[in-house]
Amino acid sequence: MTYSLNFAAVWRSFDLLLEGLALSLGLAFAAILAGCVIGLIAAFGLVSKTVALRKPAGLYVTIIRNTPILVLVLFSYFALPELGVRLGKIESFVLTLAIYSGAYLAEVFRGGLIAVPPGQREAGLAIGLTEMQIRTSIIIPLMLRNVLPSLGSTMISLFKDTSLAAAIAVPELTFEARKINVETFRVIETWIVASCLYVATCSLLAALMRVVERRLAVPR
Repeated sequence: MTYSLNFAAVWRSFDLLLEGLALSLGLAFAAILAGCVIGLIAAFGLVSKTVALRKPAGLYVTIIRNTPILVLVLFSYFALPELGVRLGKIESFVLTLAIYSGAYLAEVFRGGLIAVPPGQREAGLAIGLTEMQIRTSIIIPLMLRNVLPSLGSTMISLFKDTSLAAAIAVPELTFEARKINVETFRVIETWIVASCLYVATCSLLAALMRVVERRLAVPR
């Protein structure tokens, strides 16, 4: 049995793949922004000397990092409504991805916070800054510069993880590719094109992050 490649049917629906790609990027960007906020709060909890802050932050990180993301996606969309929390497909997925990424970013940010020299805080106190001002004006900017490569890697991983949104019928790239596959029966062609879009987008994101890293690099 031979299989003859024919991309014509896929090209006719290429606009659907591009729409799915745009939604995938939107989901990833929304999740990374919310995840940064969650991760930053959790990171300060992890490095806190107060047990009441450190223990819950550690528990959150442990539970989320050891739970498969697909399980979290399905729980958020199907189980939360049973508890009275009803969200749309997109909102549910973004929330799940943000919570998931927040757990990983918490450890990334924790390492970045530890890497900031203690003298920076002391210098801030010496010029009369409050603890909150020191954190927002000195500690966090320095920490973000240190963790930028890891932050870029997380962004790329989240973009690829958006393919799991197809499990709850969010019309992102994988969902649209599967739809074209079912309608045209062009299995190989459909997934080749979808894979190429993922690879090209991830490569572009990686290149953009390298540019940002060079611009923010500390001169040596």
